[in-house]
Amino acid sequence: MAEFFDSLTAEHRDFIARQPVFFVATAAATGRVNLSPKGMDSFRVLGDRRVGYLDVGGSGNETQAHLNVDGRATIMFCAFDQPALILRIYGRGRAILPQDARWEELADAFTLLPGTRQIFEFDVDSVQTSCGWGVPFMRFDRERTTLSRYHAVVSEQDRLDKIKDRTKSIDGLPVRLQTRVPS
Repeated sequence: MAEFFDSLTAEHRDFIARQPVFFVATAAATGRVNLSPKGMDSFRVLGDRRVGYLDVGGSGNETQAHLNVDGRATIMFCAFDQPALILRIYGRGRAILPQDARWEELADAFTLLPGTRQIFEFDVDSVQTSCGWGVPFMRFDRERTTLSRYHAVVSEQDRLDKIKDRTKSIDGLPVRLQTRVPS
C-alpha cells in the first residue's frame, strides 16, 4: 500500500543512499515525456525537502528544457534487492549551471565529474513509498565508465564549443547553455 510523506525521513535517506540508479521523469504541455536513468553517484539529499543531482553532458538536455517551461518532476528509486520498495519524490526543479550565482553553493555537495554540465535542484512537494513487489531481483555489478572516459579525453572548452548550437531540446524547447567550465 502506498504511503505519502511531506518530506524525506531518515529511513528514506538511508534507502536512497543504497540505490545505485534512479530515474527522473519530466514533461512539458506538449511533446514527449522524458524518462532518464541516472547513476554515477550523482544524487544528493540536500535537506528534508530539497534534493539534487549532478548532470553530466550526454545525448540531450530534455530534463532542463522541461523544467524551464513547467518545473514538475518525479524522481524514482526502486530496490532490486531486499526489502522491496519503490520511493518517488514529487517536486519542482530547476537547472543550476556553472555560470549561475548559486553554482558554488550547490557544487560543494557533489564530486564534480568529467563533463559536468549542470546541477538539477528540486524542491520536494511530497514523497511516496510503495511495495515494489513487482520489481525483479537484480545485482549491481559496477558503474559504466564510458561517459566519464569520453569526457576525460575531451577538453572542457572543446565540449563547450561542440554544444554551443544546441539551444533547443528534441521537441524544440529552449535550453540554457553552459558558458563556463565548472570549478
